[in-house]
Amino acid sequence: MRHVVFVVFEGFQPLDLTGPHEVFAHAHVLAGGYRLQVVAPRAGPVRSCSGLPMLAEYGVLDLAPDGIDTLVVVGGRGVDHARENADLVDWVRAAATTARRVTSVCSGALLLAATGLLEGRRVTTHWERETQLRRECPAIHVDCDPIFVRDGRFWTSAGVTAGIDLALALVDDDHGRGVALDVARELVMFLRRPGSQSQFSVPLWTTQPESDPIRTVVEAVHADPGADHTIAALADRAGWSTRHLQRRFPAELGIGATRYVEQVRVEAACRALTESDEPIEALARRLGFGSAETLRRAFHRRLGVSPSEYRDRFATVAPKEGTR
Repeated sequence: MRHVVFVVFEGFQPLDLTGPHEVFAHAHVLAGGYRLQVVAPRAGPVRSCSGLPMLAEYGVLDLAPDGIDTLVVVGGRGVDHARENADLVDWVRAAATTARRVTSVCSGALLLAATGLLEGRRVTTHWERETQLRRECPAIHVDCDPIFVRDGRFWTSAGVTAGIDLALALVDDDHGRGVALDVARELVMFLRRPGSQSQFSVPLWTTQPESDPIRTVVEAVHADPGADHTIAALADRAGWSTRHLQRRFPAELGIGATRYVEQVRVEAACRALTESDEPIEALARRLGFGSAETLRRAFHRRLGVSPSEYRDRFATVAPKEGTR
């Protein structure tokens, strides 16, 4: 039986706890093997940052830190105050030293970092905490682009809902992809995001266009990612010169036009790879990459994996022979 312990504190983010907890609970129903417990600085009611109370079964002085399989340190606005609790930090350090896996969700990386055990490791956290973690922990290699990062037995995730993706990856690690996908279906998660997927998705994380010409260009790119979106073609749609478009596009969206188009195409390719068995060469041509090799380079540049690896891990449709 794998003992999974969640660490919370006053001001924790409730979804950082309940999301991963539900993943493990569903996995236990499907495949067994998990015992879940929650620990806080003191046993009893713990108020979350949204005001939702939660009952911690144990305080850190009540639960032995050894014998834990997976330690999950959650985040939340109260994490800065929690890091000042010496008993809590000491318990987390002792538990993390012997646990088979040590994980953090969102800003929980800051509490885990207070133990000193993340030094020299690559970690991620919520994008809003990136600057703070870099400044306060210069010995940690902070990478806030991925949804989650694995460095040996240490796993860290980005903010809030990314904890669910992390937990699904942990279940995959324990029971295999089939069980993880079954859990995802139970939770009505139609697509398991890979750890390499960026926190900064287009168009959610780009500034919205200020002018109608740029808005027209952006809408055209999303409407048909595989169309002709060279700088000349985009400038023609905007009714501007190419030089003016290349000045205005990054000024309004914070990203160059060529890079924006590639990000939109990569995201479209991710969806296609997981939802269909379309051959990669055909998919690359349809989405404007021109060739499978160009698509492969874009995937490695942005996601750190190849299209075929992405499909193997996250497809909901089994690929046919020759579609890799």
